[in-house]
Parts: sequence; C-alpha cells; structure tokens
Amino acid sequence: MTKASSTIRLAENDTVGVEVSCPPPVATALTASGLVRLTPTADGTWRLTPCGRVGAVRMGGMDVVVTPKVGISRLLFLLGYAHDPGFRPEDVQGTDENDLWSAVAETLCRHTERALARGVLQGYNTVEDDLRHVRGRILLGKQIARHPGMLVPVEARYDTFTVDIPENRLLRTALKRMLATPRLPLALRARLRHFDAVLAGATPLTAGAPIPAWQATRLNHRYVPALRIAELVLRYQSFEVGTGGLAIAAFVVNMATVFENFIGSALREAWAHRPGRTRTQYPVSLDHDGTIRMKADVVHTVDGVPRIVADAKYKLESSTGQYPNADHYQMLAYCTALNLPTAWLVYAHGLHGVRTRRVRHTDVEIVEYPIDLSAAPSAVLDQIDKLAMAAWVRSVPSASTG
Repeated sequence: MTKASSTIRLAENDTVGVEVSCPPPVATALTASGLVRLTPTADGTWRLTPCGRVGAVRMGGMDVVVTPKVGISRLLFLLGYAHDPGFRPEDVQGTDENDLWSAVAETLCRHTERALARGVLQGYNTVEDDLRHVRGRILLGKQIARHPGMLVPVEARYDTFTVDIPENRLLRTALKRMLATPRLPLALRARLRHFDAVLAGATPLTAGAPIPAWQATRLNHRYVPALRIAELVLRYQSFEVGTGGLAIAAFVVNMATVFENFIGSALREAWAHRPGRTRTQYPVSLDHDGTIRMKADVVHTVDGVPRIVADAKYKLESSTGQYPNADHYQMLAYCTALNLPTAWLVYAHGLHGVRTRRVRHTDVEIVEYPIDLSAAPSAVLDQIDKLAMAAWVRSVPSASTG
C-alpha cells in the first residue's frame, strides 16, 4: 500500500492499479481531476487505476502520474500539432521523460529564453482614455455624453507602443501558471521567476479568460515556439486551492481526444493542396428526418460532396489481432449515410499493418490503418501522408493525384 506522501506512477494501460491510503480531501481532488478512477477497498483504502487519461496531479506531498505509452515529449508534440500544424518536433525535444512537470517547465523556459534573447517584443495597442491634454483622436460622441460643456478631460483614442501585447500576456500567464505548481526544482523555479520579471510590463490574463488571439508574423517569429508551448500550458494545466487550503496542480489530457484531434489536423494538412475541403466532426444523419445523428471525425468533400470519411480510434488490438466490432458497424453506417464505398479506421496502435475488410452483400470496404505513434514525430507525419495519399487515390479517382 502506498501512502499519500509519495509519488505514484501508473502506465496508461495499467488495469491492476495501486492501493493508496489518502484523506478524503485528497481522494475528492483526485476524482475531480479525472486522471484516475478511485475504488474503495474493504480495508478503507483506495485503489487507483487509469481511466483513459494521462498526465499528472500534484497536491500536498502526493504526486499521481499516469505515463503515456508514447512518452512525454511525443505527447507534447501530439498536443501541439493537434491545435497548430505549425508545431514542430523540435519544439519539445530534449524534455525530461521521467517528470511531466519538469518537462513542461523546462520546455517553456528554454523557448522563452530564446524568445527574449533580443529583448521583449513590443507592439501597438489602441487605448481609449480621458486625458488632461489632447492626444490621438478626440471621441466627440463620448466627450459630449460624458463631459457636456467641458473642455477637459478629453475623451480620446490613441495608439501606444508597449510590451503589454497579446504575445507577452500569453507568455507571462503561462509562466505564472507554471510557477504555481508545487515542488518544482529550485533551478527551474528560479528561471521561471526571472522570465516573469522580464515580462513585468505585460498584464497576466485573469482566471478563465480566453487565450488571446495572435498570428505568426515576421515581427514575432522568434516568439512562436514559446507561444505554442504557452498555449499548451494554459489549455491543459490547472491550479486551484481545494478544501482545507489544499493546493492542487493538474495537467490531464484525454489520449483518445488528443489522437482524434491530431489525425484531423494532420489529414487536413496532407490534403491542403488537393481540391475540396477537409472538415472535422462532420455531421452525419442516418435517417431522412435527421433524428439519428452522428459526427464523423474527418470528412473530405469535393464540390460539397463527401468523398472520404475517416475515424480515429485510440484503441488496442485484441490478442487475436481484432479491433472492436462496434468500430466497423459505425463505419458501415457512415458509408451508407454518406453514399461512400470506402471508410478508413485510423488506429493508434497495430501489429498487423493495413487491412481491408469487405462487408458481405455490399460494395463497402473498411480499411484498418494503424499509425505507429512510437516512431519519431517526422515519421508519424510521414505515415499520415501515406494514409492521405492512399485514401485520395482510392476514394477520389477522378481528381488529380499530382
């Protein structure tokens, strides 16, 4: 039995789990995190088992870690690429594969250091204010409404050159989020504090505020890798104070969702130069009334007509090399509703390579296409490119394959 003042490590496919003794506030916080499933035992302890998510939860003297089979750096790559296909493998290279918190903090520090090497980025912000002297453009409507008959203060709008821009606000908020994580190594904490001080002129985002919009440009090019890591921190890492003042830090992701989003983004990129449009979560109606509805993970249309359908499944083969029957029923339904002869089942694992299954008494074929996520990121993207080409040649024969 493990006590609550230690590190508990579980593999994401662990079905046995570990028995833990922990007080009710800790058990409540672990359950709320969604990282593990807690089952009470006869002797008053809890059995912790993974429940489809990976990541880490840190509270008090306890760490619970569910390690992804693909490794931490690969996980960060999949997360980043799923939200932005410009995210490159080198953005997360050299991370600590044994400690997710240190890996994320180190990656954020490394890229922040590079971003700030030539100084803090500045830009123009538009400000509206009441001034004692004229600056910028006078807002006559507001002047009359707020200060009728008065010459000062003057309601004005003007541009100011400042460090308080979206890029710096995003980066500083991520640094502060990391700093809130308990028990980070002192050296990493010192680096985070240093970069936070350098960005002191940027206003951190308030809790719950949306991630500010930004676009990669020639001016902010050196910031881009750091901003991508910062977005990951803000999307997936949380910090809160629970019952009894218990500080809780969590970085938890659903691997099924990560894989689904990654496949959608990667296929969209692979088909970007082809005719048509790639859509994710494409609505599919199984009946004419539209009362039986489903959503296909990826559908590519040409001239508005569905030509390719694919679904991503983060599942393992059985010991006999079979995938769940329900997946094939789902793909048959998609083919029937979309009037397509072929569907692509994209799995995150597979030992038997690509296989095609013909549905009896129909012309429908379902292709099982495993992607080896243990390969290097560039090799994973190469696999997606081959899948995209195979699907295009097979499903859109009348279109150009050049």
